[in-house]
Amino acid sequence: MRKPVVAGSFYLGSAPGLRRQIEDCFQHTLGPGGLPRVPKVRKRHILGLISPHAGYIYSGAVAAHGFFQLASEGKPETIVILGPNHQGMGAAVALSKEDKWQTPLGYVEIDTETGEKIVSAAHWARWDELAHSWEHSVEVQIPFLQYIYETGFRIVPITMLHQDLEVSRDLGQAIATALKDKDGVIIASTDFSHYESQSAASTKNGLALEAILNLNPEQLVRVVSSHRISMCGPGPVMTMLTACQQLGAKEARLLRYATSGDITGDYSQVVGYASVEVFK
Repeated sequence: MRKPVVAGSFYLGSAPGLRRQIEDCFQHTLGPGGLPRVPKVRKRHILGLISPHAGYIYSGAVAAHGFFQLASEGKPETIVILGPNHQGMGAAVALSKEDKWQTPLGYVEIDTETGEKIVSAAHWARWDELAHSWEHSVEVQIPFLQYIYETGFRIVPITMLHQDLEVSRDLGQAIATALKDKDGVIIASTDFSHYESQSAASTKNGLALEAILNLNPEQLVRVVSSHRISMCGPGPVMTMLTACQQLGAKEARLLRYATSGDITGDYSQVVGYASVEVFK
């Protein structure tokens, strides 16, 4: 079992406190403004999400928009969660094979069958727990999923140390193949520019979001490189876009963009956050 490593820091470490914190994110002025509802009848329009992974006090309200929309379509069978590898440890593309991942809200089972298909099809993908040992980018998405769905879904946690276009395309194609006959959703965990002024962040992140809304991984990697956008998860986003296009994605929609300055009031050096849905 993989134990939580950022409970008590990125989010509250007790179940009652964490539930209240997540509800505050949904009801925040920067959030959707209400609590999500999960219908019994499953709709399948959303194929992918972009969700931030900072501490909940900073980015939780923005993240809540994506989970609010996800909840409105009912519970999927499998959720692939892609995050950047901030720690620099482990495989280029690392999947976790632990039976379960734990958070203060309980346990989530790993979909090893889907993971096996991805590892078999993706050139750089490996089973590797080291990469997940201290990484937060995947973990912080899970309590939101547990809050809206409780139980009955499985995850495929993936971290990306190598995030170039070739690796992202390869992994995205493998994920699409693995999810072809499954009721699945792909979450790309990323923050956008780091420690820029509010105005500089708005300009740079606008360029990245334009590429994302165009469903264009090639455009995204170009603008991130040419404008030196310190987005920590371009690889997960390019992977998600590649997979979603192969699964029939037609459109993307920005649900919410904000910065850490919108929370702290300090706009001199902000981190950008966005919630985006990709759907068919």
